[in-house]
Amino acid sequence: MQHILKSFMMALVFVTLIPFAAHALESTPGGIQWHSYEDGLAEAASSGKKIYINFHADWCTYCTKMANITFKSKKVIAYINAHFVAIQVDTDKEQRLAEKYKVRGLPANFFLEDDSVQIGNQPGYLDADQFLKMLQFVIDEGYKK
Repeated sequence: MQHILKSFMMALVFVTLIPFAAHALESTPGGIQWHSYEDGLAEAASSGKKIYINFHADWCTYCTKMANITFKSKKVIAYINAHFVAIQVDTDKEQRLAEKYKVRGLPANFFLEDDSVQIGNQPGYLDADQFLKMLQFVIDEGYKK
């Protein structure tokens, strides 16, 4: 009887910890270091890094594709973490920001200077190669030439 009770208790502890373990895996370092809008602007102002804002929504198919493919590219992760402050904005939860930036479709990709002055934007899905070229263009300040 004690053996059964001990096994039951261990199973109960294991089942209870699964959600916490899954969350820990989701937030494991190694991916893009996303910030909230306010924290990202503050970080950019203090670090001098340019800002990348990704406007998305849970229901958006291409947003999910970008999250699962483009944002998982090791080259994209390394480049964006080294050169940008990355911000994610869920347009369903932060409609005010979507209106401020006049977001008309998703995903929407915005680039800002470290002082929050808008550089430009690119609507729609970008694969890893396209996105990396765009990031490099912004860092090289090709838009000023």
